[in-house]
Amino acid sequence: MKFNKILNNIKSLKIQGAENVAISAVKALRIVLENSKAKNPKQLISEVLRAKKRLISTRPTEPFMRNSLNFICNAKNADLARLVMDYNKRINFVEAHFKIAINDILNIGSRKIKNGMVVFTHCHSSTVTGILKMAKALGRRFEVYNTETRPLLQGRITAQELSKAGINVTHFVDSAARIALKKADIMLLGCDAITTDKIYNKIGSEMMVEIANRYDIPVYICTDSWKFDPESIYGKEVLIEERSPEEVWKLKSKRIRVSNLAFEKIDPNLITGIISEFGIYKHNMFIDELRKKYYWMF
Repeated sequence: MKFNKILNNIKSLKIQGAENVAISAVKALRIVLENSKAKNPKQLISEVLRAKKRLISTRPTEPFMRNSLNFICNAKNADLARLVMDYNKRINFVEAHFKIAINDILNIGSRKIKNGMVVFTHCHSSTVTGILKMAKALGRRFEVYNTETRPLLQGRITAQELSKAGINVTHFVDSAARIALKKADIMLLGCDAITTDKIYNKIGSEMMVEIANRYDIPVYICTDSWKFDPESIYGKEVLIEERSPEEVWKLKSKRIRVSNLAFEKIDPNLITGIISEFGIYKHNMFIDELRKKYYWMF
């Protein structure tokens, strides 16, 4: 797949989910290196940084992609051949992290799924579906309640993916989330970003988390730790992407404005725990572990 095709697929949501976006962005950077005609380190660094900027601009609310690309782009060497080797070494490290981290998360998360449970989830998270498929493979008997997730209906992707894995799913319209949650035993969500004081996920998530808290349903955020946004340490807020109104309603009116916010903030105090490759931690303890393990982010 060519660089521009990956770029367009990320921007148009043909590639979606923070993990898939990060993986694809790293592949795109590898393509840039493979096709580069740079004759010296300065040219190559400029080319790679330009590609990084274009990739990040496609999805501003994706620190997972940003952290991955920043790590790779920290490569420096006065020799062109060695610089290329350093870039590729860093790409290999990031790709290895993707595989190791997701395997650890699936193993940890699948242990939370018990026989007879009803698991609630919203939108589509490859991490959450991976946890559920592993729990199924381990012989757990459970069912899933999920929401359609308007306006692009990513919840259908979740329902179809789980159905193919032999997991029974009941699919609800978004406005029926409270009815679904009243019957649930546990709520699993992915996330797009974690900051020092918030968690960001698909629009509707905090409303559903608040309902879960009302009915004493434990809520777990399932995520790779690299979704932490280090810029939040310095007070920078994660930009909430507002997508085209036409995704919601193809209407032309001077008096009607359609709001199509893609994400929203979740209060970490409402979250039972964050399931990452570190284990299961409360929000503040998760950041402490992250600082110890990946000091380069800070």
